[in-house]
Amino acid sequence: MSSNTHTNKPVIGITVGDINSIGTELIIKTFADVRMLEFCTPVIFASNKTINFYRKLMNENNFNYQSIKEFARLNHKQVNVFNCWDEEVQITPGILNEVGGKYAARSLAVAIECLKEGHIEGLITAPIHKKNIQSQQFNYTGHTPYLRDAFEAKDVLMFMTAENMRVGLLTEHVPVAEISRYVKKDNILAKLQMMEESLIKDFGIDSPRIAVLGLNPHAGDDGLIGQEEIKEIIPAINQAKSNGLLCFGPYSADAFFARNMHEQFDGVLAMYHDQGLIPFKSLAAGDGINYTAGLPIVRTSPDHGTAFDIAGKNLADPNSFRQAIFTCLDILEKRETYAENTRNPLKKIELASE
Repeated sequence: MSSNTHTNKPVIGITVGDINSIGTELIIKTFADVRMLEFCTPVIFASNKTINFYRKLMNENNFNYQSIKEFARLNHKQVNVFNCWDEEVQITPGILNEVGGKYAARSLAVAIECLKEGHIEGLITAPIHKKNIQSQQFNYTGHTPYLRDAFEAKDVLMFMTAENMRVGLLTEHVPVAEISRYVKKDNILAKLQMMEESLIKDFGIDSPRIAVLGLNPHAGDDGLIGQEEIKEIIPAINQAKSNGLLCFGPYSADAFFARNMHEQFDGVLAMYHDQGLIPFKSLAAGDGINYTAGLPIVRTSPDHGTAFDIAGKNLADPNSFRQAIFTCLDILEKRETYAENTRNPLKKIELASE
């Protein structure tokens, strides 16, 4: 771990995402409020020219930064821009092109190296466009599987979190026609165990209660509408219960959120992307964030996309982005508390009895 990280404030890395999207605007709006520097030391992985382009476009005079190329120069009282490229880059806000994807990938790759080297303690990622970032270096459907491989994790959980709910996904960016192929007992069990572990370590919940949604309408109506519940989902829930997990279901997805049942649980496992994210985004109303559970590091992001339609117009709402920063900081603190509480329990007993 780099000596730079041993201050009272965590050093947090921030990637700019697609340079033609709203990412840089969100970052500038968030850190134009100098109070944010009381909570963390931000390091933005970009280039001075990219930051200056958007600062000028937004006419934002309250955003100041220092440029660094090495962490020995890190300033804990200021926003730091870690220069990932020096070349002139044509920035065209709102335009989807390969330039946006190329530099989004560069920002992310450099940030991950710095995470691995211990220079930064957490990562907030601005939105990428899934198509234009594709290359030999980035052959993934999004940040989540890319991070899984970068940190050699066996599996990860896309975990959407807001104040009143946490929704994890069994499948992420999978075509609807292929979803049922992944609805298997072992997959469900693995995600439930990851969710339980994350709720304990990352969110500080001792005995988390988890709800599982069905795949089919009305959770299959006892096999009348599909067999996945009977053959895969219910056996997975039963197995999880016998392993000591407090999990319940399967619940019919339509009624579950409509009746506010999510508020009775610490986590909800949805079977596929839209099943979980449509209610989540509707109910979180801009305050939700995306967290990648199962990694050795902490990574969060806003719960929205690149928003090319409003890029460069100074209209982007930084609420979710700001919330992603606070959630990252909160999880770092919860992990530290958990590590402290579980470190060498025998030693604690000895100390207590002295």
